[in-house]
Amino acid sequence: MIAGYRLAYRLGLTPWEWAGRSIGAQLAALLDSQDASVGPPGKALDAGCGTGAHTIELARRGWRVTGIDAVPLAVARARARAEEAGVEATFMLGDVTELEKSVGRGYRFVLDIGCFHGLTAGERVDYADEVTRITEPGASLLMFAFGPGRRGPLPRGTDRAEVERTFAGWRMISDVADTDALPPAVLRANPRWFHLARS
Repeated sequence: MIAGYRLAYRLGLTPWEWAGRSIGAQLAALLDSQDASVGPPGKALDAGCGTGAHTIELARRGWRVTGIDAVPLAVARARARAEEAGVEATFMLGDVTELEKSVGRGYRFVLDIGCFHGLTAGERVDYADEVTRITEPGASLLMFAFGPGRRGPLPRGTDRAEVERTFAGWRMISDVADTDALPPAVLRANPRWFHLARS
């Protein structure tokens, strides 16, 4: 998948950036509604941050946020975007299956919009282990993911059972099919928001 994303950014074929605007509105509403369970701003990670729109939203809310992505062009654009927005955010080029060596530990909140659902089965296990390793007890994970399905080069998706099985040691807080204002192409992928808390 990483090679595909690198090529897509180079060619300017990034439909997830366009869809991300609608997802961003949902994210803001979810963060507003979940302030009590997510807790006050602290150290946050945006896994698979792309060009940083959601990282910037967290920074605006007072989080000390780091975004990580495997595509150099996306990370460069994210840094420029944060500078233009006038917010402080750190962007790292790295592999989400090796988070600790890239971003360190001590995170209280992890945001995953479309990262987990695009990984292979083995990568998902490694990623979940790393998310657990870098977070504090009681940390929250908010994940946007497509439902399972074959979509050619697009992410194969996931479901609640796999998320719960893969993130052992985490508790599912909510599983919401929030479809307000999402483009039809995204709706066909059966999108869901999973909110988990680390034990």
